Amino acid sequence: MGVLKKIQRNCKQATLLLEKKVYQPLTFREVIELRIHLAGCSLCRLYGKQSAMINDMVQQLFRDSESENYKLSDEFKRALQLRIEEELNK
Repeated sequence: MGVLKKIQRNCKQATLLLEKKVYQPLTFREVIELRIHLAGCSLCRLYGKQSAMINDMVQQLFRDSESENYKLSDEFKRALQLRIEEELNK
């Protein structure tokens, strides 16, 4: 395996772990692997910071919308679902 492919695979795994840790605890091995990768990869560190910021903003939006009772229309939901399906089928 070439060095570039190995780096890409490691970055892909690191971003997966960064997202996973938002929803569930990482295993000891995953924590170590992520720390080692982040120590040497500034792009994944930046991704982690950006992802955390986006997650915080979305959580704040949900907290704010609960007090305001914002609702998505059924038509918007259908359009969004179609868009997601189109993207997944590419």
